[in-house]
Amino acid sequence: MAEATGNPEFITAAEAVKGLSYKPNNEELLTLYGLFKQSIVGDNDTPRPGMFDLQGRAKHDAWTKNKVSVPTVPACPGMSKEDAQAKYIAYVKELQAKP
Repeated sequence: MAEATGNPEFITAAEAVKGLSYKPNNEELLTLYGLFKQSIVGDNDTPRPGMFDLQGRAKHDAWTKNKVSVPTVPACPGMSKEDAQAKYIAYVKELQAKP
């Protein structure tokens, strides 16, 4: 999926996550998920999962927080795919530096 971006550094970072020296905690995993989805798909326009789908809601919220909400401009786009890729790459490097 990351290959579709054509960004070799993003592709490398997406592969590097699989080989981290430790298992990221839930917050880190959700941050990775949200940035990855924003990088690949863009803004999240899907409906929020039902209240009994806790994992689905958490993932949905992690992705949606990358969308900027401007009350006066309802169609305001969120973080660009390129910006999300740059943040994803930086976050992976941050995780790799953890002991």
